[in-house]
Amino acid sequence: MNEFEYVFYSMIGMLQQDIGLIFLFFPIMIFIELPLFLLVTTGVFRWSWNLSDEEPKEYPTISFIITCYGEGEAIAQTIDTLVEQVYPSFIEILVVVDGAKQNEDTYKAALNGAKRHQFCETRRVKVVPKWQRGGRVSTLNAGLSEAKNDLIINVDGDTSFDNNMAWEMAKQFSDPNVLASGGALRVRNWDANFLTRMQSLEYMMSMQAGKTGMSNWGVLNNISGAFGAFRVNVIKQVGGWDTHTAEDLDLTMRLKQYKGRHPDSRLAFSPHSVGHTDAPDTLKILIMQRLRWDGDLLFLFLRKHRSGLTPKLLGWGNFIYTLVYGVIQNVILPLLMVLFTLHILFNYPVTVILAMLLFIYLIYMVFILLTFLIYIGLVSERAKEDIKLLIWLPIYPLYAFFMRLITAFSMVNEITRRSHEESSMAPWWVLKRGKRF
Repeated sequence: MNEFEYVFYSMIGMLQQDIGLIFLFFPIMIFIELPLFLLVTTGVFRWSWNLSDEEPKEYPTISFIITCYGEGEAIAQTIDTLVEQVYPSFIEILVVVDGAKQNEDTYKAALNGAKRHQFCETRRVKVVPKWQRGGRVSTLNAGLSEAKNDLIINVDGDTSFDNNMAWEMAKQFSDPNVLASGGALRVRNWDANFLTRMQSLEYMMSMQAGKTGMSNWGVLNNISGAFGAFRVNVIKQVGGWDTHTAEDLDLTMRLKQYKGRHPDSRLAFSPHSVGHTDAPDTLKILIMQRLRWDGDLLFLFLRKHRSGLTPKLLGWGNFIYTLVYGVIQNVILPLLMVLFTLHILFNYPVTVILAMLLFIYLIYMVFILLTFLIYIGLVSERAKEDIKLLIWLPIYPLYAFFMRLITAFSMVNEITRRSHEESSMAPWWVLKRGKRF
């Protein structure tokens, strides 16, 4: 027996002496993680079984709303990839520049983009300047007021798209019961460093594969604010985008409540409608992003939409899913995980701690590996490229654990400081004037 085997079996032996530790952790796997894994997996298989390459039944006209703030020349790439969509129907591209006075470079780049494509008959690029900054919600609603077509697709100003994106999205809306559909986002700078590789894996498994599975069981968690499509009559009926932060999750919740009153309607997800965005490539920027994202979850679920978390409004499926995987998994569980980690660190010997952490790591590694392989085999439209990230998979559970710690801190931050009111997504005076929940 070599030294590694001796240490390994010693840790297992110590853990067996305190088997109660396993039962502190294992119910979480049984009641939270395993059902979610099965839900996503069966949903992906169901989607793959029904996948079709048929032409869309109709080609609705599309209004893209590009939210711009400080992108500069990068906005040109977004405009070009939307103009170049292989799509037979009319496309309107509304470039809404928030705070055009402060973002003169972005405004000029947008005007140049519109001028470059002014003679394209089936594409119309219009720049909508908002001279005073009002934030994302104000920008989106300004675009909505200008939109003239059947579908609204909101996109970020720093995102580029595959040229079949609109065609793939139109397939979703061939079903008249589809109210809205999310699009898939990929990490464009995935090979920049370790952090972008981890985020690329996260986008593939949690977002692209995860949302594919969830949408096929009617419990899509969120339509991304960076890339989402909506029937224009529906989004106007639910009131457009609302003040505060996490405007995408807020709109998704209101669409679910609308869906609860129209049982045949549904929210879809199109994993092959692909956009490409740059992920944070420094630890500071990544942490600040996740503090904003995660803190907004608590604000939305337990403050703004607290009275709306009922089976009567959401339907039983979305109510149970939101309660378990919106509130318990994302708000309560990270805090319990921190307490559990502190408990074992202060009360057990090093060998027991290492054995417990190894046990947790191996279980999560199995779930992650299976999810990745299912994603590569059934969902990915770039499988040969994505498989290159397989060698980074063993580190992913450690990254996920670190992100959980950030989530736990963001919950405390939101509870004690109402951190959503300090978001960079809108000026402070806009957020402060919003209704206080």
